[in-house]
Amino acid sequence: MELLHYPSLHSSPPKISPLHRVFPLSINKPILPNSKTLTVAITKSASSIGLLQLKSRGVERTCRRWRQQRGSIWACAQAGAAGSDPLLNKVSDFKDACWRFLRPHTIRGTTLGSISLVVRALIENSNLIKWSLLLKAFSGLLALLCGNGYIVGINQIYDISIDKVNKPYLPIASGDLSVRSAWLLVLGFAVIGLSIVAANFGPFITSLYCLGLFLGTIYSVPPFRMKRFPVAAFLIIATVRGFLLNFGVYYATRAALGLPFEWSSPVAFITTFVTIFALVIAITKDLPDVEGDRKFQISTLATKLGVRNIAFLGSGLLLMNYVGSISAALFMPQAFRRGLMIPVHLILAIGLVFQAWLLEQENYTKEAISSYYRFIWNLFYAEYIIFPFI
Repeated sequence: MELLHYPSLHSSPPKISPLHRVFPLSINKPILPNSKTLTVAITKSASSIGLLQLKSRGVERTCRRWRQQRGSIWACAQAGAAGSDPLLNKVSDFKDACWRFLRPHTIRGTTLGSISLVVRALIENSNLIKWSLLLKAFSGLLALLCGNGYIVGINQIYDISIDKVNKPYLPIASGDLSVRSAWLLVLGFAVIGLSIVAANFGPFITSLYCLGLFLGTIYSVPPFRMKRFPVAAFLIIATVRGFLLNFGVYYATRAALGLPFEWSSPVAFITTFVTIFALVIAITKDLPDVEGDRKFQISTLATKLGVRNIAFLGSGLLLMNYVGSISAALFMPQAFRRGLMIPVHLILAIGLVFQAWLLEQENYTKEAISSYYRFIWNLFYAEYIIFPFI
């Protein structure tokens, strides 16, 4: 597009200097297009504007369609979520509530303990291993888990008010599991577990199983409610989780192998070690529950002696356990593997001391107490994991 000088108001034409011939656009004169050029420019501009408007409208329509499609997809997703099978949702919620009802940390302890003792018995009598015993071992584990579920479940049924303060995440306290459903579960656990034991393991093991269920019942159920009395509560927990579990599983395994019961040094060691450990768990389990126990006037060592003193007592008993383990390896080299037993227990003891130091540094807050209690359970699991190899 050509740009020309706009004519001056004078009658005579302006003089053109050589500079103007080289540079026809003078900065001293106003430069405007003529009418024809202006018309073309305006037309092109109008066309461009119209094209832009058309493009803008097209883009807008595209965006609108995209938003509609996106809205449809979102609506379909929402409808799918809202229209999902309510029965499946209920089953999923019930499964989650049952898992919390079983107290997973106790399940891990029972499972590791039973597997560890069975493996030890099989290592001692590897020539008698038969694949047909595998089903019997799994049925025994199922019976133990049923007994564990009964004991922890019935305790929750009678501790609803306390758990609403101390453990509001538990399914009955949170309202995720009804009391009626909880009763059906614990009764089912008791019947299934007792039936399995009676059908597979003979009268002696059945009587030990019944003793465990009885002790778990009087621990929680009025009018006995032995958990109100610290010494009685400690003895019940130590007996069930310490002596009955270890002795019973080892006895049943040897019976399944066709062997009479016979104590071995490692089995005597683990039974003693875990019984003392279960006593420590019984002492320290009330540490996170002090607030609720005081509110409902439940007498525990933690409410009487204070959190700090009980933490020191529990840590001291566990350290004695570890010192005893190292001493047993030193003085009974024919029964234990020194190269494994001494360094492993030394490391666990150092970890315990460090955890107790952290608890002191954090001034015994509720979070620190819970962390300390979880660490004690981890030490419990660790002992069963290394037991077959010591």
